[in-house]
Amino acid sequence: LGGISTKVKLKYCAGDCQSGCINIGIAITLSVCCDADLCNSQDAPDPSSLVPSGKKCYSCDGQSFSNILSCSGSEEHCISATGANNLMVLKDCVSKSMCNTKTSVRDVQSVSCCEGNLCNGVQSVSQSFLFLCCSLISFILLH
Repeated sequence: LGGISTKVKLKYCAGDCQSGCINIGIAITLSVCCDADLCNSQDAPDPSSLVPSGKKCYSCDGQSFSNILSCSGSEEHCISATGANNLMVLKDCVSKSMCNTKTSVRDVQSVSCCEGNLCNGVQSVSQSFLFLCCSLISFILLH
C-alpha cells in the first residue's frame, strides 16, 4: 500500500499442500509444493517476475468491486468466493490448481472459478472483505 512492497518467504512441512498462484490485487501468493526430504531448499519464483498471462479478471480492493486485474504466470482462471449471507468476499485471478482446491474456510460458503476474461462479474461487497480474503488465502496455503 502506498508504494510499499514486502516479500515474505515461508518454508515448512505441510500435511496437504496445493501448488499454485492467487492474486488479490494488493498481494500475490505463489506456493510450490514438493514431497521429498529437504526438497524445499530452493525459493519459489518471485511473483513480481511472472509474465502476464493475458487473462483479465474483476478484482476487489475493499473500496471498489469493479477493478480489472491483469493476471500473470499460471493465473488462467478468475475466482469468486462468497461469504455468510451471500456477501461477495473475493474476486481475483488464480491458477487452475487453486480452483481445484476444496476449502472449508470459516465464513466462506462457496468458491467458484471460471475461464473467460472478466467472467467473475461485477457485484457489490458490503463487509469483512479483507478479513475473509486473508482467511481464504491462509487456509489454502497453510492447510
